[in-house]
Amino acid sequence: MTGFARATGAEGERRWTWELRSVNGRGLEPRFRLPPGYDSLEMRFRERLAARLNRGSIQATLTIVREGAASRLRVNEELLDQLVDLARRVETRSGLKPSLDSIFGMRGVIEMADEEDDGLPSPELAEALLAGLDQALESLVAARAREGEAIAAVILSRVDDVERLTRAAEGNAARHPDAIRKRLAEQVALLLEASSALDPQRLHQEVVLLATKADIAEELDRLGAHIVAARNLLAGGSPLGRQLDFLVQEFNREANTMCAKAGDLALTTIGLELKGVVDQLREQVQNLE
Repeated sequence: MTGFARATGAEGERRWTWELRSVNGRGLEPRFRLPPGYDSLEMRFRERLAARLNRGSIQATLTIVREGAASRLRVNEELLDQLVDLARRVETRSGLKPSLDSIFGMRGVIEMADEEDDGLPSPELAEALLAGLDQALESLVAARAREGEAIAAVILSRVDDVERLTRAAEGNAARHPDAIRKRLAEQVALLLEASSALDPQRLHQEVVLLATKADIAEELDRLGAHIVAARNLLAGGSPLGRQLDFLVQEFNREANTMCAKAGDLALTTIGLELKGVVDQLREQVQNLE
């Protein structure tokens, strides 16, 4: 699930800023960018984050600046090296020698930056940073919840489509055992006309077995149970992404079996449409907590 949150504060002469960015992910993947000397706090930060979130790729950035710190020049060494190499090649090929002013005047080579904090965190600052992270997490959770409500409505609509297609399959005359046996019997009659060496009694026994295997009543029953389970999960309001992941797999399994057993164009069409809806459902479920 996507979201952004920001929290700021100060402890003593140090001012800090938390920025949290969240994008979709199957599991919880937190990544922290911390100032030098603050790595010792990362485990505590991770524990706070894991206590509030279950899924998503999370980028957590902490910036700390000492108030009143003097600005200083910051040189992009990599860019400067590239420009110097380019200047040397230009001089070799054309005899023209670019000036230092032109090189240092290139955007991004030299910038003014506030002096970043590089000291070790005091216990008071550590607690303030944890509280700030909690504040940012609260905002992020709220943002994700708002998005989740909108996504849940879309998912519920797709579940309604699954139910509609399930009912269409249930009402299709071609799925009933008698209809299946009739189709198979017609095929057997054609075989008997083609060859008198075939045993009619054995063929009819095989038809009965194939008709039983071709019935999709069990698949339709399971689809109905999965529909009820999905709606119950969406109504519960708790973290449900992983559970819906499982149900989507079950929806897909039943749709595949329906297509394999169909033996009829109308049922096959319903099964293929069902598979398309399940694919849409899978994409949306990835966005839920």
